[in-house]
Amino acid sequence: MADTADGADTGDARIGELCRRLTDPASSAELDALGEQGARLVEAIVSALRDGRSLPQLGDHLDALEELLLAAGHSAGLGSYRTTPPPPVPGFQSLPVAGPGHPALYVLACPTGRCGRVEAPDADAPDQPVCGILDRPLNAVHLR
Repeated sequence: MADTADGADTGDARIGELCRRLTDPASSAELDALGEQGARLVEAIVSALRDGRSLPQLGDHLDALEELLLAAGHSAGLGSYRTTPPPPVPGFQSLPVAGPGHPALYVLACPTGRCGRVEAPDADAPDQPVCGILDRPLNAVHLR
């Protein structure tokens, strides 16, 4: 979790990874495979966040969930940097802002700003991605 200079909470990467896992069927199955203890931990974390509890109060629950994931063979625990495969790169592509009348660049991010989950928008997706914890659509955050 990171804090800004004025002490405001800017989110926790583990919360972002849990959110992503809750909305991804394959990753959600990994959480389901943790059994009753894993389900209780996920529910406790989700309930606490929905009730507005602060992230530091969830540290023990997040640590316990991470330990369960590690014990189950998920070597990154709640670390997205090792478990999320990089998107395929089909070679050189022009930037979407090249040319006149280009749209503003944006990403989709946590609706409350409490986690670090960020996704690129997908015009071909049938639905906008949702927060797996709050069950709300991710917010568009303009990059310029």
